[in-house]
Amino acid sequence: MSLPRFSNVSYEQYWALREQSDEWLEYIDGAVYMAPSPSIKHQLVSSNLHTELGLYFRGKPCNVFAAPTDIELASDKFPDRKVVIPDLSVICDSKGFTETKYVGVPTLIVEILSPSNQAHDLVTKFNLYMAYGVKEYWIVNPMKEAITVYTLNEEGLYEQADVKAGTGVVQSACFPGLEVALEDVFR
Repeated sequence: MSLPRFSNVSYEQYWALREQSDEWLEYIDGAVYMAPSPSIKHQLVSSNLHTELGLYFRGKPCNVFAAPTDIELASDKFPDRKVVIPDLSVICDSKGFTETKYVGVPTLIVEILSPSNQAHDLVTKFNLYMAYGVKEYWIVNPMKEAITVYTLNEEGLYEQADVKAGTGVVQSACFPGLEVALEDVFR
């Protein structure tokens, strides 16, 4: 998903494209990005991580959503609309739900890298989520069996809060007690 499929597209044109397509399409800065079909390894990692997060958030006021859940990022700082489809998102403020999407900023977003979309997740979405104030951003690399946790600092910039590769346990900076063993994610 590193190259836009269409550029100079209005928000209304984006939704018209979405209605005509079965593909997962994101809208960032007037460009429409198409998500590649996820690999089996990607889907297994996503499922395992979704299970781990779901267990932690059971009975808590936050909910975990898997792709394809449309997230329309909204902030008073930015008038432009942006629509992303994170692999996983944790939403703690239920006021932004509509029938078809969430409008607001998730507390935690997880993106799982694929060989074809690394730049999109590591650069475009990293900067986008940071600007919109996503408090915690996890980048999961199935090829290296690694998870990197970024959290917003007081200046509103991401700093690395945790990183593990191969083995170990990553810990959330925003959610006390949220720990995920890499062996459970990459099994």
